Amino acid sequence: MNIVIIMQARTGSSRLPGKTLLPLLGKPLFVRQLERMSFASLPAKIVVATTKDESDDEIVKIAEKEGYPVYRGHATNLLDRHYRAALEHKADVVLKIPSDCPLIDPSVIDKVIRFYLYNQEKYDFVSNLHPATYPDGNDVEVMPFGILKEAWRNAEKNFELEHTTPYIWDNPKKYRIGNVEWETGLNYSMSHRFTIDYREDYDFIKRIYEELYTPERPFTLTEIIDLLETKPEIMKINNLYSGVNWYRNHVSELNTVRPEETRFVISGR
Repeated sequence: MNIVIIMQARTGSSRLPGKTLLPLLGKPLFVRQLERMSFASLPAKIVVATTKDESDDEIVKIAEKEGYPVYRGHATNLLDRHYRAALEHKADVVLKIPSDCPLIDPSVIDKVIRFYLYNQEKYDFVSNLHPATYPDGNDVEVMPFGILKEAWRNAEKNFELEHTTPYIWDNPKKYRIGNVEWETGLNYSMSHRFTIDYREDYDFIKRIYEELYTPERPFTLTEIIDLLETKPEIMKINNLYSGVNWYRNHVSELNTVRPEETRFVISGR
């Protein structure tokens, strides 16, 4: 079985331009995330899916230098980019992990893919996002290539194309949706923000790396939580944006997302 992890990355973020290239202890942010993803124990190929825009030439150059294959595709149609990257690399199973998760715990990747592999006769799509319980920024979505291809053929709404998988997980009557919950029984999805969209997010992530990074092994989700409990001032760096996600612009269009699963940015910020 050929398992392909696709990490989309581009420099053209509207909220924090160039966020993928921001430095974390001497390397670009997206490379630090690739390093963490590489610690997952599953045998999988990691592919960086970026755009054909000239502005993303640097991502290609860096990724290839680090030894990761690259696919270049559509700038805003992420569904097309993921599908064609998976097709090019002959994927049987596709994992989608966005490049705004530089604190992702490799053990979470393992848990989600193992759950899928053990239950692939039961589910068409598995993630840890529907509903989410892990701290935001541990996003893992898994699907067989055939299901991704169906979405590519049939999805029409702009948010379905932009966010790759909503056509699948937002159609529970058509697809069998599996979910992996955080084994702690806690739900930190709206209270702990480990993803990056704003300058405060970068400051938060940079501080986590400065406190916990070692080249020998990836720091864990538990170690991050313990650090935040020990030094609550770090938690305050980007807490303003906790719970803010892309759902906020599409709640009325989504079938399976409740209003309490998102939050708007405080006015004036």
